[in-house]
Amino acid sequence: MARKVAEAVKTRGGRALIVGGAIRDALMVIDPKDIDIEVYGIEADALQVILSQFGEVNLVGAAFGIFKVAGLDVSIPRRDSKIGDGHRGFTVQGDPSMSVVDAARRRDFTINSVARDILTGEIIDPFGGVQDIKNCILRVTDAATFGDDPLRVFRAAQFIARFYLTADAQCIDICKSMSNRLSELAAERVFDEIQKLLLKGVRPSVGIDFLFQVDALWHWMPEVLALDGVQQDPIWHSEGPVFTHVNMVCDQASILARDFDGPKDVLMWSALCHDLGKPSTTKFMDGRWKAHGHEEAGEAPTRSLLERLKAPKTLVEAVVSLVKRHLAPAHFSIDAGDRAYRRLASELAIAGTNIRMLEQVARADHFGRITPDAIARQFPAGDAFLARAKSLGAANGKISDVVMGRHLIDRGIKPGKEMGQILRKCREIQDDTGLTDPDAIIARMAP
Repeated sequence: MARKVAEAVKTRGGRALIVGGAIRDALMVIDPKDIDIEVYGIEADALQVILSQFGEVNLVGAAFGIFKVAGLDVSIPRRDSKIGDGHRGFTVQGDPSMSVVDAARRRDFTINSVARDILTGEIIDPFGGVQDIKNCILRVTDAATFGDDPLRVFRAAQFIARFYLTADAQCIDICKSMSNRLSELAAERVFDEIQKLLLKGVRPSVGIDFLFQVDALWHWMPEVLALDGVQQDPIWHSEGPVFTHVNMVCDQASILARDFDGPKDVLMWSALCHDLGKPSTTKFMDGRWKAHGHEEAGEAPTRSLLERLKAPKTLVEAVVSLVKRHLAPAHFSIDAGDRAYRRLASELAIAGTNIRMLEQVARADHFGRITPDAIARQFPAGDAFLARAKSLGAANGKISDVVMGRHLIDRGIKPGKEMGQILRKCREIQDDTGLTDPDAIIARMAP
């Protein structure tokens, strides 16, 4: 379809190039998710007419010459002018007469500034992006204009994490010089970039480290910044401070997420947030660093972080529930009974998560350190915890209520407040006893 569009454009005297992420991904041997086509030499109105022969044209940004048709994103080159603060502080004007070099210059990084002629296959690389891809280097395309958009600091971090790149000195310096302007950004845009860093990153830790290096955590993620320098017991955490450990846990969670069929965003954000309670609880006692109660203490900073980023409420509640209980798999393996597992499954279900997810967070936590069993990727406590939950039918969510409203109606109890109280009590009896017969549970309610 891209070739058909390019041929139609050529007949009208224009030229169509594939640009941006599609070429970058192809050069990295990654299947491109989207194809962006930039058309030179044809005005927006005329381009819309050309595209209409290939299907319904969606006017994404008709004023700027941006269209969607047949699964393709097609646009004319655009000029950006900085007029205000933040990511949206620009005026944008389509200009089909721009040169390919000038159009490439407006892109953030050299790896995104490569284009390919659809019809001839020619690679157009005015800023050395192909070599930077080969060398795994992240460089800014135009140092004079890169700083116009402070969101690019977070874009740099997610590209570094996704493609395991190293930022060059100039990129680091420019991003660091923008750190005092990050508060201009919309929370939703920052959340999107961190989400990409966590979900798409092959090594999320290098992206987080980059944000730390360029002083980009102070406004949007101060709870993560607070982990720097917080000491841990070297017997359990010979890798060093909490910040180092959390980075390692994020990398381990990223590995687990590849084969996990649950909500990966909950897993990754829980990995990032699981020890946010340690700065307020860590003390040196009896010759050792301890952080008693850091699980519960992690709720407040986790909520603060995610709500500042305007994360979805469902994500906030799920992550908080796992952060507060992330040590449960290790603790339960010691002496927890069936009742504790059933109660835990019910508590997690309220927040939209489950024991299987909790075990994955605990597993990432366990592997994100330097101990012999972590290096050997062995987590016997987690294995036993999950096996026990599965045997009780509690691994994937709350065990279904045995006593339902209809059972009480059959006994003459009308719907209302009293019925709700009785159902809650029946649930407690079910969790305590493991009974699966409604009559047996209701019998326990008798005075």
